[in-house]
Amino acid sequence: MKIYVPRDAAAKALGADEVAEAVAREAEARGMSLQIVRNGSRGMVWLEPLVEVEASGRRLAYGPVQASDVPALLDGTLDSLGAVEDIPFFARQTRLTFARVGLNDPHSLDDYKAHGGLAGLRRVLDMRGEAVIDELKASGLRGRGGAGFPAGIKWDTVRMAHADRKYIVCNADEGDSGTFADRMLMEGDPFCLIEGMVIAGVTVGATKGFVYLRSEYPDAIEVMTEAVELARAAGLLGDAVLGTGPAFDMEIRVGAGAYVCGEETSLLNSLEGKRGVVRAKPPLPALEGLFGKPTVVNNVLTLATVPVIFEKGAEHYASFGLGRSKGTMPIQIAGNVARGGLFETAFGMPLGELVNDVAGGTASGRPVKAVQVGGPLGAYMPTSKFDTPFGYEEFDGQGGLIGHAGVVVFDDSADMAGLARFAMEFCAVESCGKCTPCRIGAVRGVETIDRIAAGDAAAVPLLEDLCETMRDGSLCALGGFTPYPVLSALRGFPEEFGPARDAAE
Repeated sequence: MKIYVPRDAAAKALGADEVAEAVAREAEARGMSLQIVRNGSRGMVWLEPLVEVEASGRRLAYGPVQASDVPALLDGTLDSLGAVEDIPFFARQTRLTFARVGLNDPHSLDDYKAHGGLAGLRRVLDMRGEAVIDELKASGLRGRGGAGFPAGIKWDTVRMAHADRKYIVCNADEGDSGTFADRMLMEGDPFCLIEGMVIAGVTVGATKGFVYLRSEYPDAIEVMTEAVELARAAGLLGDAVLGTGPAFDMEIRVGAGAYVCGEETSLLNSLEGKRGVVRAKPPLPALEGLFGKPTVVNNVLTLATVPVIFEKGAEHYASFGLGRSKGTMPIQIAGNVARGGLFETAFGMPLGELVNDVAGGTASGRPVKAVQVGGPLGAYMPTSKFDTPFGYEEFDGQGGLIGHAGVVVFDDSADMAGLARFAMEFCAVESCGKCTPCRIGAVRGVETIDRIAAGDAAAVPLLEDLCETMRDGSLCALGGFTPYPVLSALRGFPEEFGPARDAAE
């Protein structure tokens, strides 16, 4: 008998460690022979700790389980949820990037291989770099970190660059509120990320990779560090990848907690031991990145999606999605919501269906008022825009952005003017100080929102002009994206900005 108890950070916060300890104690007291597997989360946070019992060829789920439920669990009298795959929230998903998360043992490379791991890398090792790039381009994979830039073009730029050394850098500095997919992937399927980085290195001619992981993720740091050591011991990393490929090795680097280091050039400065400030572009990191060498910088989800593309083929991956938004997106649902968690689906699902049907509306039972998509710098989408399909261009056309696909739900008690002020204040606090629009504009923005709240009608056009200046002049996403939440709140919920907004209208 195997019993799966997640060691995912969210599950642990809800008592998973206590459940695992209770299972071990109870089994020992009964003289039962069983194996406890600390797997990743299946992504249904409202059911955590979600425990699965595998016996006689069946794997049944129970949740949320408390330590006091363990005797009934082992007796077989605890009510089961059935197979995870039959739970409606899970059954509606198309899991490609997260296919193994929660299913396999994240601490076992053998288990990873048993669930299809390394099939993509083995195929790539028999291909020429140009052919790998062509297939990656054909898949339509775009960067999942926010900008949505085609991964194949970035990789090809690094591949064709001439240099004595090249690097692969994984941006695991997941700092946006309402996002947790990177953490879940690293804690639940670390070898998938490692395989994706090896494929990238082999393809572009890089020999070293770094995972820049935020210090606030101690569990992910522990799991990834262990996985890298296991991969190196098994020959997946080192002088000859899997015994026949070129050399590629990697290491984990831990950041110090600056939000701006989620921006790729700030991250590179931090990796080099410098202050995390934005670099002016050009030159692009693909040509002069880490230590001045050509560098692929992708986020966790981008690199972790690469193995499945080469396992199943570009055509299979590109068959999912909408328009130029190909494949699937792991959407993170949070905030005031009935069913929060990770939901991976093909691009194209309307926002309203995601919020009302999949997530079940608000946890408070009050009407949904707004949904912020894309982190703290994403636009607030009112219910009037709930028919917007989940796609990069579709959201852009509605004044929004998908970003890292964090979805935060608010009910009708939310203070939209206060949320707009928070976005500006957040930018002012987190700015690295490199460029004037972000450093000064955010401070002036907070003051201008306060003037509007106090009834100053003349401040409304000033705020709009300021937002346009920040968007056009900031060097990085922090200042450039701050206008999204501010303008969407100002224009989508004008009644909440008081008499000043009415006068301006």
